[in-house]
Amino acid sequence: MQTIKSGLIGCGKVAHIHAAALQAIPGSKLTAVCGTSMERTRQFADKYGIAAYDDPAKMARESGIDVVSVCSPHPQHAVPAAICAKAGIHVIVEKSMASTLRDCDIMIAAAREGRVKLGTVCQRRFFPPCQRIRHAIDAGKIGRPILGSVTMYGWRDQAYYDSDPWRGTWKGEGGGVLVNQAPHQLDLLLWFMGPIAELSGMWGNLNHPYIEVEDTAIAIVRFVSGALGQILVSNSMNPALYCRVQVNGANGASIGVQTDGGAMFVAGMSKMTEPPITDVWTIPGEEDLKPIWQKEDTDFFASIDPIAHYHQLQLADFLDAVRNDRPPLITGEDGRRTVELFTAIYRSNQARAAIRFPLESAGDDRPI
Repeated sequence: MQTIKSGLIGCGKVAHIHAAALQAIPGSKLTAVCGTSMERTRQFADKYGIAAYDDPAKMARESGIDVVSVCSPHPQHAVPAAICAKAGIHVIVEKSMASTLRDCDIMIAAAREGRVKLGTVCQRRFFPPCQRIRHAIDAGKIGRPILGSVTMYGWRDQAYYDSDPWRGTWKGEGGGVLVNQAPHQLDLLLWFMGPIAELSGMWGNLNHPYIEVEDTAIAIVRFVSGALGQILVSNSMNPALYCRVQVNGANGASIGVQTDGGAMFVAGMSKMTEPPITDVWTIPGEEDLKPIWQKEDTDFFASIDPIAHYHQLQLADFLDAVRNDRPPLITGEDGRRTVELFTAIYRSNQARAAIRFPLESAGDDRPI
């Protein structure tokens, strides 16, 4: 098996998850890390026995890496990702891929110029209940998907926003619940339902006066297929309740996943508290499978470290895509579609009007 040498951009909380995964994957060799503070970067590098850099261009030239995982805050993804891609290094970017479409387009163009793979992290696609939905749609078990929904009743307290100086700010985070917490579920909605034709949305800050960005957003969607959708995502429910994605088919069947129960995990700060489960399944002849799957998923969840496991699955898929010259399961274009979705909600709120797709990258600025 070809050994893939990898590096990291950023050495914060989520970078530790990536580092551990990249060291555990067969055929993977974690080699280097690049950060903005050399002192902090050296501490990170010493922990994993790798080289430390404070310049992504120098790391690209000297480290010999084949793949880089970008784990910095969202507005800081594009520049180092583009530098590495143009140098011929394959790039996988933590969610959200970026906070603006302009940054997404910079990375996609750089990957094309460097002829490298570009992916974005959405490890919830690897959850068994999410895979079941995709397989059921592909098999035609619900007919044509006609209605899709995302419901996120989450919570983030002041300690969370105080944990890093960039959190809760337009400049440092690029947005709130739409940019940081909801992208996993928005990605699943697009994966299940396909591209969007039109969207009307609103956002607000309902009970977090100490942050600049939105803690709640809603949207109504019409997909290119003619299907409809609804999105409600919020960090305003204390305690957090759940995150769910549901798809309803033309034959009347409904299938869904509770991706998160209770509090959503925070990388480096907390763990997943409840297993992802199939919470709705009314396909004729398969109704009795739901409790069986729920037990299987609960037992499996108890046997693994779920945060590490699913990150490792996605990073392993990306390395395999590099090794075998195939597209990764989640591409840069997939990541852009999620950014396009939440950008449309921001623009719809500002214009007080429906937004037609596709969106151009101009006009991405937030109310900084």
